[in-house]
Amino acid sequence: QVRLVESGGGLVQPGGSLRLSCKARDLVFDMSAITWYRQTAGKEREQVATATTFNTSIVHTDSVKGRFTAFRDNARNTAYLQMNNLKPEDTAVYYCFARPTFWGQGTRVTVST
Repeated sequence: QVRLVESGGGLVQPGGSLRLSCKARDLVFDMSAITWYRQTAGKEREQVATATTFNTSIVHTDSVKGRFTAFRDNARNTAYLQMNNLKPEDTAVYYCFARPTFWGQGTRVTVST
């Protein structure tokens, strides 16, 4: 059974950085794009960035362009979301996703003083 497990969330001050990880099990990982989403209470899940199968980063949200990068390590079956210059509005639960319907459990990121 396919599993995606996120890690790396936590509390960080504004301007700080975090790197989230998404470890995949039983997935044809090198043929799967991994997309990162985030969600805050009362809002719909927002698509953030995708690590493509060519290991390029596609950022879907204007507010994180220039700050977030999605990438992957196929040898480790792991995708990453590097988040720099974090802002309080980046506070959310972050999820990774692989088609057709595989979601991780989420990892919480809190940006606060």
